Amino acid sequence: MLGDGATEERLDRAFAALADPIRRAIIARLSRGPATVNELAEPFRISLQAVSKHIQVLEHADLVTRSRDAQRRPVHLNPGRLEALTAWIDRYRLVHEQQFRTLDALLADNPDTSTPSTTGTTTEEQP
Repeated sequence: MLGDGATEERLDRAFAALADPIRRAIIARLSRGPATVNELAEPFRISLQAVSKHIQVLEHADLVTRSRDAQRRPVHLNPGRLEALTAWIDRYRLVHEQQFRTLDALLADNPDTSTPSTTGTTTEEQP
């Protein structure tokens, strides 16, 4: 289920951005509403410059955007991009769920194969 090259590149950038725990925490914070870099930096023991770099990675992945509000430059979550990632994941999840349902039905039709035999096995050592 590969898409075109541009789609694959966007997926790669988004998943690479989300691989970092600080960036995931920033996304989680932004899910509650926009915030400034200073507000986003509060829970971390890293510099404002480091937080800004994390935000740049998220922007490059199109997961967040920035706007201007007088002197403030709030960072906003891009919910549409997260929805696109969720939809991509769901395609594969649904395929695998169907495979598990098929396996469950097969095992239900053949109950002798659904539980492993435990006869002849012991956990104690013989002297």
